[in-house]
Amino acid sequence: MENGSLQGSAAALPAALGLEPFRPRLPWLNGDLQTLRDTFRPVDLPPEGGEPIQIPVGGGDQLLALLDPPLAGAEPRALVLLMHGLGGSSGRSGLRRMGLALQHAGFAVLRLNMRGAGPGRELARGTYAASCNSDLLPALARARELAAGRPLLGMGISLGGTKLLNALLSGPGLLDGLVTISSPLDLAACSAQIELPRNRLYKRWLLQRLVAQTLADPFGVSEPEREALAGRGPLGPMDSILAFDAAITAPRWGYRSVEHYYQEASPLRQLQARAAVLPPTLVLHAIDDPWVPVAAARELAAMQLSGVEVLLTAAGGHNGFHARCDRWGQAAFADPGNWGDRLTARWFLRLLAQR
Repeated sequence: MENGSLQGSAAALPAALGLEPFRPRLPWLNGDLQTLRDTFRPVDLPPEGGEPIQIPVGGGDQLLALLDPPLAGAEPRALVLLMHGLGGSSGRSGLRRMGLALQHAGFAVLRLNMRGAGPGRELARGTYAASCNSDLLPALARARELAAGRPLLGMGISLGGTKLLNALLSGPGLLDGLVTISSPLDLAACSAQIELPRNRLYKRWLLQRLVAQTLADPFGVSEPEREALAGRGPLGPMDSILAFDAAITAPRWGYRSVEHYYQEASPLRQLQARAAVLPPTLVLHAIDDPWVPVAAARELAAMQLSGVEVLLTAAGGHNGFHARCDRWGQAAFADPGNWGDRLTARWFLRLLAQR
């Protein structure tokens, strides 16, 4: 693998992996349409068939993961731990589509639900954060066991990539390779971005999911938290992601304030000093991402960190990357998934070939 962090031409890495450069698929021509494509036009997916795996994380709490084998009964090349983003779960269509593309490429896939997410909601109290190593490190250890001597790879969508980066910065050897897509590296900048007037619908959707996820806790919510979620707490209305993180996320995870949380849980500030502990890593980010500003990814590219590749595309939105060359919906195809899915699968295959 090339040394150093590569911004370079957006065509160079895809070409090396046998892919065309990213070109948006009609009619999803801007960052917002790319971001919303899965909502407007969901992909037909097979019924849920993952094997449930419960992972103890202390205090009687457990995380729920779903294990999917490679397609066609093949022996797995490796196990990929697949991580959802903010407000997501193992059942989100984009995550499942990514998993199917990886299964098609010969990988076993472990779709992990973080604390409070999706079908694992009843197994653990509370909610997750951008840095939640006390949960994620046991999950990585269990995934290593499930890999059974094969390589263990990680793939994180949006905040899922942030969580994985924060875990990997704690020490070497946790994964053998990592891909992140549209992942926040600077939480304060992301919080400011989502507050822009153009993003008010995105913010409303995220807040509704986060509040509902918190109130659904079968172990209960404290009265001060319930008051805060209703907008009657000392911090005022619950009208922003910043307000939610100040009232819920930061105190639950032991941070002094939301500012302290954003500072400590933003991986960009640690990467230059500790990137040597990372496995080979690919960071994919679209310049027109409406949720996560590209500035932090550009800063990471400028660091020229050995073993870290940064691929910036002009278009793609937030975890979109729906390209002209995608084949979903055709009667027969040999390379499923969208452009970002196929890039991830081929990058992993190249990494395994070089081991």
